[in-house]
Amino acid sequence: MAGGKCLALIAHDQKKDDMAAFARANQDLLSRWKIVATGTTGGRVLDAAPDLDVVRLKSGPLGGDQQIALISTGEVDALIFFVDPLTPMPHDVDVKALMRLAIVYDIPMALNHATAIKLLPTLKA
Repeated sequence: MAGGKCLALIAHDQKKDDMAAFARANQDLLSRWKIVATGTTGGRVLDAAPDLDVVRLKSGPLGGDQQIALISTGEVDALIFFVDPLTPMPHDVDVKALMRLAIVYDIPMALNHATAIKLLPTLKA
């Protein structure tokens, strides 16, 4: 991904409505970013805010979480991941690996709506 700052958006199934609402409510701030999103999340974000620049990757269980590993190449500058802590995830190892990358490469990461609302305005796109 050449040029511009990149924000990754991911949401577990039970949090996709929250992510769509977040995108709709924060279109102005999100429009400053190139966005990469896992497949279904990206589709829901585009439905809610069709003018955003969203590249949809594969769905999380099919490797989308691993595609967001662009963090390790410096291509992703921040991560917003609405995690559902109450539902078991068959690809939980991938989710943990993604969060570990965000920590290792010291990129800003929000794991819920309250933190994303505080983080987004502070990020420089």
